[in-house]
Amino acid sequence: MSERFITMEGKKLVLAGEALEVGAKAPDFKLLDNGLSAVTLQDYGAKVKLVSVVPSLDTGVCDQQTRRFNEAASSLDNTVVITVSVDLPFAQGRWCGAAGLDGVATLSDHFDVSFGNAYGVLLPELRLLARAVFVLTADNKVAYVEYVPELTNHPNYNEALQVLQSFSK
Repeated sequence: MSERFITMEGKKLVLAGEALEVGAKAPDFKLLDNGLSAVTLQDYGAKVKLVSVVPSLDTGVCDQQTRRFNEAASSLDNTVVITVSVDLPFAQGRWCGAAGLDGVATLSDHFDVSFGNAYGVLLPELRLLARAVFVLTADNKVAYVEYVPELTNHPNYNEALQVLQSFSK
């Protein structure tokens, strides 16, 4: 396994875990929802999933990314947007309330960062997750992967949403 990197304002940061590839089976996960209940990938059943990974909901780009994906996917059938960060579940719940987004699925990888390792987005030096987007089919095959190379940049919304829409019909 060769080391993988992203940057944060030009500073090189190591990514832990293996990169996911299109066509692979998505790793299951165990994350905490805002009420501290464990949630797994299987809990979303046969829905198409857009997994939006952000460093922290309390930053401008992360806030915008979460809002944009949820607004765009709200009209799609059999689809769920899942936002994952290492923010505490309480902070995620507070953000959802302040943003007026009660129906948004925000999940925390704070406990053991196992999602970060499994999906190849863990930044061990900062104990944060790198910005990334995954689209998973109804049977949890990876249909789209984007590891955003600069942590402060936005993902390619249009590309991710096109793939999501193609599976949500």
